[in-house]
Amino acid sequence: MVETAPSARDSSTGVHVNTQFPAPGVTPMADCRAVCGLNVSDRCNFIRTNADCHSEGGYLDYLEGIFCHFPPNLLPLVITLYVFWLLYLFLILGVTAAKFFCPNLSAISTLLKLSHNVAGVTFLAFGNGAPDIFSALVAFSDPRTAGLAIGALFGAGVLVTTVVAGGITILRPFMAASRPFLRDIAFYMLAVFLTFTALYLGRVTLVWALGYLGLYLFYVATVILCTWIYQWQQRQSLVYSMPGTPEMLSDSEEDRVSSNANSYDYGDEYRPLFYGQETSAQILARALNPLDYRRWKDQPVSWRLLKVVKLPVEFLLLLTVPVVDPDREDRNWKRPLNCLQLVISPLFLVLTLQSGAYGVYEIGGLLPVWAVVVIAGTALASVTFFATSNREPPKLHWLFAFLGFLTSALWINTAATEVVNILRSLGVVFRLSNTVLGLTLLAWGNSIGDVFSDFTLARQGYPRMAFSACFGGIIFNILVGVGLGCLLQIIRSHVSEVKLEPDGLLVWVLAGALGLSLVLSLVSVPLQCFRLSTAYGLCLLLFYFSFLLVALLTEFGVIRLKSV
Repeated sequence: MVETAPSARDSSTGVHVNTQFPAPGVTPMADCRAVCGLNVSDRCNFIRTNADCHSEGGYLDYLEGIFCHFPPNLLPLVITLYVFWLLYLFLILGVTAAKFFCPNLSAISTLLKLSHNVAGVTFLAFGNGAPDIFSALVAFSDPRTAGLAIGALFGAGVLVTTVVAGGITILRPFMAASRPFLRDIAFYMLAVFLTFTALYLGRVTLVWALGYLGLYLFYVATVILCTWIYQWQQRQSLVYSMPGTPEMLSDSEEDRVSSNANSYDYGDEYRPLFYGQETSAQILARALNPLDYRRWKDQPVSWRLLKVVKLPVEFLLLLTVPVVDPDREDRNWKRPLNCLQLVISPLFLVLTLQSGAYGVYEIGGLLPVWAVVVIAGTALASVTFFATSNREPPKLHWLFAFLGFLTSALWINTAATEVVNILRSLGVVFRLSNTVLGLTLLAWGNSIGDVFSDFTLARQGYPRMAFSACFGGIIFNILVGVGLGCLLQIIRSHVSEVKLEPDGLLVWVLAGALGLSLVLSLVSVPLQCFRLSTAYGLCLLLFYFSFLLVALLTEFGVIRLKSV
């Protein structure tokens, strides 16, 4: 018989979760928004001792900065600085997704000969879902916030399947692949049903958690099998086609051809014919220069100002994130820079995982992890530098695409974590309720990676991959987030199940809205013969804003529904 502590209600999701008693010397968790009602002299101590005011991730404590390091009369200045920093984080997300994350994803898809659908539900799903997965794992590690994880996953699901999917169709209307669409929406409806049932039963057992992970593996296997069957049918149709008959390209081939046709780099005309004439130092300096002087002269002042603002982050991204381009003859091989990235990229990875907690961990009490990574990276970079040449990429150069993918994904994850923390801090300052934060600021913050990555793919001519990633990503988030989060909590706490006690309307509004949006798409898309138009995207946006209005009115008691 396992004794449990009293339960507390998560006001942002309406979910009761088992709580643990606070550690000695730590104030029991109170609503952090109460800080604005305290005397000025008591606010700093309240922020530092109240567990609800502490962020699980990120490098900066924004609430402590507001209430402990600046006098109250400078609050407008601090809020202004936070807003500018928030906008710059958005800029970091956009640059990372457009110039580093998506190119490496495309390179991996080409190297592995993956269809856009398979790439969308695996690599892009992992990249997009990194903030949600890490947030869910952290939330489930603390019973007080387990309900928040469920609510955040549901809220992000509604946002992605309406706003993000609708935005993709508005940016670039396209013809959806019928079978992948029906397959993805069916799996996601099953995942939502499993989570809805878990909330209704009030628990997630070990078998249930393993079932989540097994269902995702079955989903990936189904995607791979369906793609293989489609490719086999295409080969069979080509074999039996009549000689001289024009053969239709597959959809993925059409996308690839159109992309390659538009990917010509006009800057090649100005580059030297013989790279061997350049020294390694010259190659490194050119590779790390984010500014194209020829383009600079022809651009307006607004573009130049934005470019100046982006220069620092572009330089850091060039320094830490390798990019492989299979369409180029040299595959974007820059020997001095790529060798330098063998040291810097792994170091960046260990210093950003769990906000650097893994990087400072000492192995055997002797060396921290970051020092071991630097030593190993330096040795590997030295061997690579002396075993290769500047003119010809090595045979294993394609591995840099995976390194660049992981590094850029963690750039997105790190920036998105800071965005979430800033938004939460602004919510505390302006006394926004947990409901407003959960349905708006936190849900938007957790989906920033999805928005930038998917919209960038759509603009670059890959709307199918982006649309597939909408469903593949949230399937990954809910199955792996809930499954792995609950599994780790069960193993860590040595219990047989994770208790969830839903009590309130908001969690059911979230689940009902998500289910309704999926049903509407399941019905409306086939009725449109899978031609996703701008009107369909606008309808999805209208649905989301209607859901948001109903949820807020319900929470504030304007709309009263019978309790479940």
